[in-house]
Amino acid sequence: MDFNLTDEHLQAQKMVRDYCRKEVAPVIKEADRKQEMNPNILPRMGELGILGINIPVKYGGQGFDYITLGLVCEELEAMDTTLRVIMSVHMGLNSMAILQWGTEEQKMKFLKPQAEGKKYAMFGLTEPGVGSDVANMASTAKRDGDHYILNGEKMWISLASKAHHILWVARTNPERPDPHDQLSAFIVEADRDGITRGDIHGKLGVRAGSTGWVNCKDVRVPVANRLGEEGEGFKIAMSCLDNGRYTVGSGAVGLIRAALEASVKYANERKTFGREIGKHQLVQQKIARMVRDYEYGRLMTLKVGWMKNMGIRNTKETSLLKWFATDASFEAANEAIQIHGAYGYSDEYDVERYLRNSRGAIIYEGTSEIHQLMQASYALGYRKDGDLRCELPKYDEKLWRE
Repeated sequence: MDFNLTDEHLQAQKMVRDYCRKEVAPVIKEADRKQEMNPNILPRMGELGILGINIPVKYGGQGFDYITLGLVCEELEAMDTTLRVIMSVHMGLNSMAILQWGTEEQKMKFLKPQAEGKKYAMFGLTEPGVGSDVANMASTAKRDGDHYILNGEKMWISLASKAHHILWVARTNPERPDPHDQLSAFIVEADRDGITRGDIHGKLGVRAGSTGWVNCKDVRVPVANRLGEEGEGFKIAMSCLDNGRYTVGSGAVGLIRAALEASVKYANERKTFGREIGKHQLVQQKIARMVRDYEYGRLMTLKVGWMKNMGIRNTKETSLLKWFATDASFEAANEAIQIHGAYGYSDEYDVERYLRNSRGAIIYEGTSEIHQLMQASYALGYRKDGDLRCELPKYDEKLWRE
């Protein structure tokens, strides 16, 4: 296996890193304090092509591979988790699902403007009373001629007040014995009559982003907006999570790197007992663990990206990446604060924000406990992957660039 990145990988990585350092770094701290998303973030990411980085050119994207997506997410979260969350919901949970499951008409109507950055997308799965237990959601979609009528509420939705399109999962077939076969997925324009939405304030982390709720009351959606067939909603949602978890895991690797770089800088500047604190062995121990976890996470990101490029089912590997990297990023941010001492407890230094931001990823897109159960089930032979349609199309540079 070749671990060398191509020139295109490096160019995309540098472009995003330069954008973050030049345009986001000067404003992100103030946005976090105000608990408001900077209005320039989404338009600028769209203008730079980031919002369609690994979507085929035919559908308005840049035509890069899935490894590039992981590298981009690392760079974005190394600056602030808010930026990576945008990629997780807009790209991982929505655009890539339309690429995978959508009809040609749906791709041209919905995916193309999303990849071009003209429209923003969100993912409506989590509900006020349903998190990990997806099959027991309360939202419904009842067939009425050539339309469905949607009712229900989604909670903790990223870009809830910003997005133009929603990938909405609801119950369509309650008569079926298996609740996993009762769900269907829909692409819903957020400006349809009956949709209300708003932001949630007072969050522990990701304060510079948009997180909120969406309510559907008798919302009429054409049958043509259904993604996949009736009863495939659970499969579609799980495939969305495979993609979203890849962005979360690769992004968490960036947060580990950010905590490491901040700690190294501070440890070389701060002196106690007549020498730099980096010369104290317990500080070295903390930094060494960050180095270890960054390298582990980076290798896992490359492996999963390669598997996606090859069209190989990677639910197990993606789950492992998400579980390991998010736990490790929380530990890295926590140790970074310890290295900074009292200064780390103040937002004068970025490590305070890193810790707050890192905590949420241990919960969303599958809690660490869910991923532990998944890994044990694979090891014990209780869990096996079936439907190959749940995997992304294999990356083909020629096709992606046409």
